[in-house]
Amino acid sequence: MPKLCANLSFLFTEVPLEQRFAAAAASGFRAVELPDPYGHVEEYAGLLREHGLQLILFNLPMGDFAAGERGFALDPTRREEFHAGIERALEAARRLRCTRINALVGIRKAELDERTLWETAVENLRYAAARLRESGITLLVEPLNALDTPGFFIETTARALRLLDDVGAENARLQFDCYHVQRGEGNVTARFARCVARVGHVQIADSPERHQPGTGELAYERILRAIDTAGYAGWVGLEYRPSGSTRESLSWIEEYGFTAGA
Repeated sequence: MPKLCANLSFLFTEVPLEQRFAAAAASGFRAVELPDPYGHVEEYAGLLREHGLQLILFNLPMGDFAAGERGFALDPTRREEFHAGIERALEAARRLRCTRINALVGIRKAELDERTLWETAVENLRYAAARLRESGITLLVEPLNALDTPGFFIETTARALRLLDDVGAENARLQFDCYHVQRGEGNVTARFARCVARVGHVQIADSPERHQPGTGELAYERILRAIDTAGYAGWVGLEYRPSGSTRESLSWIEEYGFTAGA
């Protein structure tokens, strides 16, 4: 049975972020994802303790997200900023007791050639993995599909795995987001089975509208069982935009025979 965790940037958005911890716990979750905890680490650490929640995942600093940045590990002019972001993430992980940190590598820069972008990403992620390993933390690399995020440097699982090969760190693993895989590649269950040994975290949303399971083209009642059958024993993050209220959107969990607190 999958272990489900609530992404607090996507779920319970009916209330302010600081109230979503209580809402997740009241809905039966015992774990959450918090993509961007920076600036509120102490507050969120207290809320996690108060509501008996475990933080499964957050992201490295992503730059100016509102302006379209999705990380900057590709940029050779921002190495010092990237290194500083690692230290910031390490401190947050210690206070939040989190052992998985996701890296969005960034959007291609037109003025830089492929080799420079690739070598910069490898160098930065190798550095990140080494620093995180000292604290027992897994570095995740997530592909984002090219339809939703044009120009993203790592847009497929195959490309992410090749990057991880070049990074060569035992604590660097793939974040397998079923929504992004379906939008960009398809064949979700077979693709997952082929790379399950290298998967460090899973996220889900239906496609193409990124709502809850049962609203699109993905048969999650079968996909989630196939993920179990493949041998994955980690967490599955619910990173979808509810159609309707969050509480209404969670009805699929019981309908499929799962529980939020599993």
